[in-house]
Amino acid sequence: MTLVRFDNVCLEFGDVPLLTDACFTLEADERVCLIGRNGAGKSSMLKLISGELQPDRGDIHFRQELRLSKLEQDLPAGLDVRVREFVADGLAGLRQLIQRFNSLSDIQLDTQGLRELEVLQREIEAGGGWDVDRQVDTVIARLNLPAERHMNELSGGWRRRVALGRALVSRPDVLMLDEPTNHLDISTIEWLEQEIRAYPGAVIFITHDRAFLQKLATRIIELDRGKLTNWPGDYRNYLYQKEKALEEEARHNALFDKKLAQEETWIRQGIKARRTRNEGRVRALQAMREERARRLKPQDKARIRLEDAEQSGRKVVEARNICHGYNGEQLIRDFSLKIMRGDRIGLIGNNGVGKSTLLRILLGELQPDKGSVKLGTNLEIGYFDQLHRELDPDKTVADTVGDGRDYLNINGKELHIVSYLRDFLFSPQRARTPVKALSGGERNRILLAKLFTRPSNLLILDEPTNDLDVEILEVLEEKLTEYNGTLILVSHDRAFLDNVVTSILVFEDGGNLQEYVGDYSDWLRRGKSLEQKDTPRKADARSSPDNQPDKPSPAKSKSAKLSYKLQRELDSLPEVIESLEREIAALQAETNNPDFYSKPFEQVQPVLDKLKQKQDDLDRAIERWSELEAMN
Repeated sequence: MTLVRFDNVCLEFGDVPLLTDACFTLEADERVCLIGRNGAGKSSMLKLISGELQPDRGDIHFRQELRLSKLEQDLPAGLDVRVREFVADGLAGLRQLIQRFNSLSDIQLDTQGLRELEVLQREIEAGGGWDVDRQVDTVIARLNLPAERHMNELSGGWRRRVALGRALVSRPDVLMLDEPTNHLDISTIEWLEQEIRAYPGAVIFITHDRAFLQKLATRIIELDRGKLTNWPGDYRNYLYQKEKALEEEARHNALFDKKLAQEETWIRQGIKARRTRNEGRVRALQAMREERARRLKPQDKARIRLEDAEQSGRKVVEARNICHGYNGEQLIRDFSLKIMRGDRIGLIGNNGVGKSTLLRILLGELQPDKGSVKLGTNLEIGYFDQLHRELDPDKTVADTVGDGRDYLNINGKELHIVSYLRDFLFSPQRARTPVKALSGGERNRILLAKLFTRPSNLLILDEPTNDLDVEILEVLEEKLTEYNGTLILVSHDRAFLDNVVTSILVFEDGGNLQEYVGDYSDWLRRGKSLEQKDTPRKADARSSPDNQPDKPSPAKSKSAKLSYKLQRELDSLPEVIESLEREIAALQAETNNPDFYSKPFEQVQPVLDKLKQKQDDLDRAIERWSELEAMN
């Protein structure tokens, strides 16, 4: 069933075409990923679907009574409202429908009014029914949200969870996600993957996280210079088919250009040739010229250059028996590490466990509570700071990267700042733009461009992948694998870690900081888990200190207020809930299998339907348990 259809849609900002005669359909139960460079128009396409923007030309068709919801790219501001109120705001439209229905029900209606009442009832029931508070409670319980906490008390990761709850509470037919993994830690990203896998409606999302994309997408739509290209299948299939398509396009263009050159030679022959000129051939040549003029030129490729410093000493950093913490909480315990020249180390952990603190200790910027750190000789350190402390918002891109210089010395060669920035995909006009007018991805590119103007033999990258598009990520990976110095990388991008590092430091469950040979996937196969620090404090009776739903306790089941029948029902619910949780865990494990979505539809859909049914059963069981407990 088609939910959304674009017919020759055009959209321009100024003289920049974002969509040109774009045709697109979104079917029920699909998970479609939009990919393309930063600034290509992906977010604008989502705004066309949500109705925030209108096309300049063309038509957009929606299925009747289609419900849409969107998770914005920017995190919700730290509002002084409770989580419950923020989630409930996602049902503002449903509340308005109920209010309208109630107001019409109180008056005498003619035939037209009765029809409107019928339509309202149908829309209300499709949107989840009349009990709005129950829908809010169900989503809060399902996502383990701290209902009574205020938004301004939560971290970025938890605000992202709450925003997802607000998007899901209306039970939309189409869920739109704009960069949902930005600034999330690995555990939260994996949790989000499970939620989207189990979602029964259609999902259209934008992401540069290749592991996230590979696990979720059933179809990829590429937006390139205003054109939409459809690529069925997952990300690996896209890469394979895209390479074949580019080879075929290059072969076709070479043959076309050869024929065009021959025709141009013919048209410019002497007098005798012009006398016998075939007018049909002349018209065909004119058409070929026009076709050649309309051909989309390949976009410039990113070219990242790393400035190598002189070789460092063999021993780069040695840390012995490090202990450190804040406010009485120990983050690092008796940790020792020896980093040798040429090591490529990935630092992995969830938010709040102490990754940035460890980096500062290893660099000598922070004195540990106990232990010692010794830096090696002849170190030239390049440090990418995830907090963007080096960016002045009022400076232009060129002034920021070049420090006011017109020329840079890169590997012994003088290079104009505009030429250097073009390698990082900044046009001459964009190079003169103030930093404050740039997107998050462009700001990250500025920091990388500035960092790589300086020679280094110890490179420390703290979350360099946030907001970067896939093309830049792949070029950066390539250059980092060729880097001759020592590398320490902090990232939540699992594919990036797997492609770059050769050993990892992991903040594991239980407060252990362990070193392993291999990459993230090698560590994952060990069956370990990451330490959790970023959890709200207990906020209400439905959430435990680690933000997991409290299990119903049979010890509370004795009460004279309940009838015998209700008491029996209450006593049985803990076992029912635990059984449902086990079934859901088994189904989620099945859907988490990388090969699951490559199976035929008739094998995949029944499992997803069963998972959705079990989750609904669990929501009802938890809600019923809460009701009976409240009667005690």
